[in-house]
Amino acid sequence: MIFDTLYQGLQEGIKAMSWLEIVAALFGAISVLFSKQNSIWLYPTGLVSTGIYAYLLSRAEFMLYAEATLNIYYFIMSAYGWYHWAKKGADGPETPVTRANGKDWLITGLITVVGWGVFAYLLTTYSKSDVAVVDGFVSATACAGMWLLAKRKIENWLVLNVSNLVAIPLLFHKHLLPTAVLTIFLFIVAILGYFSWMKIWREQQAAGLAK
Repeated sequence: MIFDTLYQGLQEGIKAMSWLEIVAALFGAISVLFSKQNSIWLYPTGLVSTGIYAYLLSRAEFMLYAEATLNIYYFIMSAYGWYHWAKKGADGPETPVTRANGKDWLITGLITVVGWGVFAYLLTTYSKSDVAVVDGFVSATACAGMWLLAKRKIENWLVLNVSNLVAIPLLFHKHLLPTAVLTIFLFIVAILGYFSWMKIWREQQAAGLAK
């Protein structure tokens, strides 16, 4: 029974696919791969992906307004990052990878709780979204994970994967199949990223560079 339901959902997702979503998912995957290579091309490819998603997820048939807003934020940050890298290059001193402390977790929790509340309220009050609470949670945890990533904390991968884990069934529910597959890919990359950063952190500890 469960497998029949999943199979039916998969068929509906394939039928609902659009070339626009496929392009956005493809460029999103390419951007992640460029990010792993520390290449400036992560920004132009990211702009294509997030720009399309900001438009696509806000359309009436999906009504994932919180995630659409999140992609607008990604778009702005990608534009800034591209400018910053092109102007200064990517060869400056690196911030060491560190573990999140109590203060970091407090801020992460505040971003998640406050962001979730704001997103859920706005979506419930001012939109026709039928998944306001879940959509708001996905976006709030993604914002918290992005903050940890900016601080270069290992735990960013864990928080981002909480967001990914909840986003996957939500995207299948909305028949956004390529995007759901992309999110599964991001989930796997985040697991690998966590262990990779743990290795870097241990190496930095041995060299006296990390806390």
